[in-house]
Amino acid sequence: MGVRKHNSAEARKEAKKSTYFARLVDVPTSPRKMRIVADLVRNVDVEQALAILKHSPKEASGRLYKLLLSAIANWQAKNEGVRMEEAQLYISELFVDSARQLKRIRTAPQGRAHRIRKRSNHVTMHLDSRVEVNSEVTNN
Repeated sequence: MGVRKHNSAEARKEAKKSTYFARLVDVPTSPRKMRIVADLVRNVDVEQALAILKHSPKEASGRLYKLLLSAIANWQAKNEGVRMEEAQLYISELFVDSARQLKRIRTAPQGRAHRIRKRSNHVTMHLDSRVEVNSEVTNN
């Protein structure tokens, strides 16, 4: 690996240490349906997003609710001793990418067949703090 690639890889690795995220891979829901729910909670505070997802009737909201809890747990693992309310956490990035498609055949009239595409998606959620959090706790 060249020096330039090595330096940029190290910079990405350092930047990743300060971000808090969770991923959901191969969700058997169409990306279009998941994006509808994702648009509800993008750039929203964590407490408000939990309430929105908990009371939403969409099936995808249950999956995003668990993903948000996982991202919060990842944040708490790196920031022990800091309360979530003081940090003013919010969902900074939330994107839904399409994943693999299962291609199936459905029988149709007159000996024909129609193609059925069962879509799935990947969801990535990044959390950020609206205020600077000092995770080091000093004992006086």
